[in-house]
Amino acid sequence: MSAIYILNGPNLNLLGVRDPSIYGRDTLADIEERCLARAASLDLQIEFRQTNHEGQLVDWIQEARESADGIILNAGALTHTSVAVLDALLAAELPVIEVHLSNIFRRESFRHHSYVSLAATGVICGLGAQGYERALDALANLIEREPEEADR
Repeated sequence: MSAIYILNGPNLNLLGVRDPSIYGRDTLADIEERCLARAASLDLQIEFRQTNHEGQLVDWIQEARESADGIILNAGALTHTSVAVLDALLAAELPVIEVHLSNIFRRESFRHHSYVSLAATGVICGLGAQGYERALDALANLIEREPEEADR
């Protein structure tokens, strides 16, 4: 069974109460529950975590390098500021799906730049909580294809 780390950055613990018109009414616990159900249907095991601390996020990405087959990352504001997160993702050498609840390209211009995207296999934004489920679908597909591509 493949393992996927779903990592969430600063302020995502406030989902459901922080700017619901932008981020929706689902809480992070709601999203985790949806991810657990979707992962089970895809025969994936997930490790779902949230932190408000950049160093903790870097530590988890480094841990995923040894323990996971892929990463789903909503780095929150660190998306736009953290070279440390980018460097950890590059060192992890895993498929990464970057997720944003809102469409970052319809928001303030500083949110249009993503350090995470430089390491991401794909980006999903603007689909709300559903984006996490789509990210699981994408990673399941990528992981399934990896052995086939290695045979070529």
